[in-house]
Amino acid sequence: MSYKNVEVKKKANVYHDGKVTSRTLITSAGEMKTLGVMLPGTYRFSTQAPEVVDVTQGHCRVKLAGDQAWVDYEAGQSFEVPGNSHFEIEVTELLDYVCHFGPG
Repeated sequence: MSYKNVEVKKKANVYHDGKVTSRTLITSAGEMKTLGVMLPGTYRFSTQAPEVVDVTQGHCRVKLAGDQAWVDYEAGQSFEVPGNSHFEIEVTELLDYVCHFGPG
């Protein structure tokens, strides 16, 4: 997967003491995406807009708000998070991802 003719925000997005980092890009069509890396650990994130997360490398388990069960994801798979919600993610090995943001 590659993106052409994009605007890249210079400032890094840094979360959880630097264990999760990403860069924001805006496509020529105006879509916002982040390209990031998560180190092993368990994290909680809140959402404003709906998100689709593509796992491009590694493995994780995700528990969406209101769910009791964790669901496994690995490279080549994606998961969706509703807007105005949250999710927990357990990363078991370095995770490379692309996050696509929908209209909020």
